[in-house]
Amino acid sequence: MSISAALSNAISGLTAVSRGAEVVSSNLANALTPGYAARELQLSSRTLIGNGGGVKVEGVLRLVPAEIVADNRIANSRFGYSDTLNSLHVTMESAFGTANQDDSLTSIITAFDSALIFAAAAPENDVRLQGVVDAAKDLSNKINSIAMELQKARTISEKSIENDVNRLNSALGEVARLNRLVTIAQAKGQDASSLIDARQSTLDSISDIIPIKEIPRSGGAISLFTQGGATLLDGSEPIKVTFTAHVVVTPQMSAAAGQLGFLSIDGVSLTESQMVMFKGGSLEANFLTRDRLIPEYQSGLDKLASDLYHRLADPSVDLSLQSGDPGLFADRQAAFDPQNTLGFSSRISISIIVDETQGGHLWKVRTGLQASAPGPVSDSSLLNRIQSAFSSTSSTPGNGQAQSIFKSASDLLSAAATNRVRAETGRQHDSTYRDTVKASLLSHGVDRDKEMAQLLQLEKNYAANAKVIQAIGAMLDEILRIS
Repeated sequence: MSISAALSNAISGLTAVSRGAEVVSSNLANALTPGYAARELQLSSRTLIGNGGGVKVEGVLRLVPAEIVADNRIANSRFGYSDTLNSLHVTMESAFGTANQDDSLTSIITAFDSALIFAAAAPENDVRLQGVVDAAKDLSNKINSIAMELQKARTISEKSIENDVNRLNSALGEVARLNRLVTIAQAKGQDASSLIDARQSTLDSISDIIPIKEIPRSGGAISLFTQGGATLLDGSEPIKVTFTAHVVVTPQMSAAAGQLGFLSIDGVSLTESQMVMFKGGSLEANFLTRDRLIPEYQSGLDKLASDLYHRLADPSVDLSLQSGDPGLFADRQAAFDPQNTLGFSSRISISIIVDETQGGHLWKVRTGLQASAPGPVSDSSLLNRIQSAFSSTSSTPGNGQAQSIFKSASDLLSAAATNRVRAETGRQHDSTYRDTVKASLLSHGVDRDKEMAQLLQLEKNYAANAKVIQAIGAMLDEILRIS
């Protein structure tokens, strides 16, 4: 080997060691940086004209197992789904209340029943009659407030879909931009690891929305697909996902009837069956909330409100009523419309006929809503019939099956509590799984002890190659001295 070849080898060694020190220092500096993947210098033996030619730096390798990155994104999407549903059911349980709360639906129903019994025992007592009116107001207000929470939750889910879509589009655009920069950097022989880190972090930031599959392409670029098969990015430009959110979502609106929409891809609206391509994550959970879960709660509450109305609007209960007249409860002071049952729980109210604050007469609670004159003050027959109708196990046009108001309300509270417990359990399970996968991913991060050992090795190699150069210099000096 010639002296010039030896010098070339030593210089290549110093170059490799310098790059290695750069990589190690970057690893140590970013040991606590979220999303940073540890780097490792890739070296190979260099050959020049069939002879050994020192060392060649092949590039910098990111030490991230692709399968764990994929598992982490799936774990995030599972948690995004269960967390969204858990938030809904916690809100619903709070709205209906629990049996041991004074302001729960069942407690207020019990209070109304007690007020009727109390008033029937002394029908001449206006304070007790006012207690019936106040308890009826509390009951209708409670039903209204639950209905309002349902509409609010449904509107929030609509807005959340829009927010998810905006986040998704923004991230896809950023990934497409980083794809181009990675390709350019690698074409120039530059280290694109930082760009790839940024791209991975961008994808991780939206993995709670939908589970994303990443497919490597030439030049360091990647293509993106949903687990359901929808193409998100395959080429230079991503797809454009759009969604038009309504400011308010009412009980009458539904996707089946066309008032509520699904996603559109590059201007083409998806059908309900095609939405399976976006299954998983918070996006699916928000559609599920809007289109199924809230309507189920709404249906149960509307049935209870309708049952309540019909029990006390029965002419056999209040003999002053004609068929079709509203009773103690009304549909915004009108009769119940069987063609407009959706959202009745938000419209039910106490009849102003018995509300003295709105020009009504308290004695009509005792005598009859349509009575023209007060009856005997000691007559408790109407109050007894109202209480009997209210508490009885029977079927009405508002509730096809024979059960009491108490049972209907208890079923609603039980469903809300059961759904909350189930959702909370699912969220806890998915949270544990997410944390486990995240820990596994972090375990492949920067190992400080390993990096420090590598740094000591680099220091020795640098000294050794420098010693070779020093020795070559001494040889050349000796030659020059002789000559």
